Amino acid sequence: MSSVAEKVDKRKNAEPYVIGPDGMPLTLADLPPVSTKRWVIRRKAEVVSAVRGGLLSLEEACERYQLTMEEFISWQKAIDQYGLPGLRATRVQQYR
Repeated sequence: MSSVAEKVDKRKNAEPYVIGPDGMPLTLADLPPVSTKRWVIRRKAEVVSAVRGGLLSLEEACERYQLTMEEFISWQKAIDQYGLPGLRATRVQQYR
């Protein structure tokens, strides 16, 4: 088998992924645990990347992490407007 054909075969069996906030592949297994209570910037950004990339639907993400849609949408808006620093909980007043 040629190397291109081998790569195609490996990709067919590979787990779905999206590119995460750090530029690395992000799979469902890489997402924060369902029991996450402490939402640091990286974890929020990973969940937003997963939804934007189609790894999870918005509804699945909200159900999985017990988030409201408003909370998730606020994370998206913060990233869009201010980048990852916009997700800082301690700086929320400065960014609004």
